[in-house]
Amino acid sequence: MEKKTVFVAFAIEDERQRDFLKGQSLNTKSPFEYIDMSVKEPYATAWKEKVRTRIKRSDGVIALVSKNSLSSSGEKWEIGCAREEGKKVLGIWAYSDDRTDLPGVRTVSWTWSHIEDFIDSL
Repeated sequence: MEKKTVFVAFAIEDERQRDFLKGQSLNTKSPFEYIDMSVKEPYATAWKEKVRTRIKRSDGVIALVSKNSLSSSGEKWEIGCAREEGKKVLGIWAYSDDRTDLPGVRTVSWTWSHIEDFIDSL
């Protein structure tokens, strides 16, 4: 199976959900593999250049969407950067009880099949 490089955009308040997504990808029964390129720690300087480089090296971007996304300037910038770089973006709702609409981001429920379909489309 070919590995796909995916950048994960998320609001810092949703870091635990990002960790769950990463854990899910490591599951040996996972129907897909990807390399998490998300930023683990905030960059003190020139973070946008470093993030852009990671996004350029990625095959696509998964955005974890929640109410926190609406006020996350970093996540919004990452999604905009992905579009500028011509990368596909898929939003997945970070929580089952939060169906926040992030304008311009097609968002689906967090299921194996939705993630697999996106990864396969890259």
